[in-house]
Amino acid sequence: MESIRIHHVLPYFLPDAEASVSEIWRRDACFRKGERHLVSATSGAGKSSLLGYLFGERSDYTGDIRYDDREIGSLTATEWSSIRQCRISFVFQGLRLFTDLTAFENIDLKNRLSHHKTGEEILYLLNLTGLADKRDEKVARLSFGQQQRIAIIRALCQPFDFLLMDEPFSHLDDANVEIISRLVEQELSSKQAGLILCSLGAEYPFTYHHKWKL
Repeated sequence: MESIRIHHVLPYFLPDAEASVSEIWRRDACFRKGERHLVSATSGAGKSSLLGYLFGERSDYTGDIRYDDREIGSLTATEWSSIRQCRISFVFQGLRLFTDLTAFENIDLKNRLSHHKTGEEILYLLNLTGLADKRDEKVARLSFGQQQRIAIIRALCQPFDFLLMDEPFSHLDDANVEIISRLVEQELSSKQAGLILCSLGAEYPFTYHHKWKL
């Protein structure tokens, strides 16, 4: 997948007056593979909704979204399954971890779909992010910041052309943000993948090709 394009997309819930100041809603926008995009928004402007639309989880909008030249509304369930395993990875704001599984099990469960990383590589990532001693700890017992790091590692343990991130570092201190952002950048570069990061204002240490105001 080389690009994600949106054309005159507007959420059902968003009044026209609020959308008029956006650089994305009701406009044409293109996210290209290999580029870094920052989408800044105020609370309630629809940043999580935007990523949900791009991921095909929500369809409560007008306009259209295309993967290359394919309108995503025409994709079958089988095609969506393949796309989410191999083309688009997502760090959800709510994380969506399995709290009754351990840190390692949460990551490995995703990794088994594509065998993208070895077990040793997963342990290396846990060690790099300061979670080596938490590998066998159930996620329910971990802090939200620790859970965020696990969710990010999990998202990196699959092939992808685009990485979507929704407020991924909100509970991390500056040192951990620096470590995780370098790790994410390495994975993006190795895959020649694109990044679409939504934030309530923080920019985080990436070099962006485009900055959008939602």
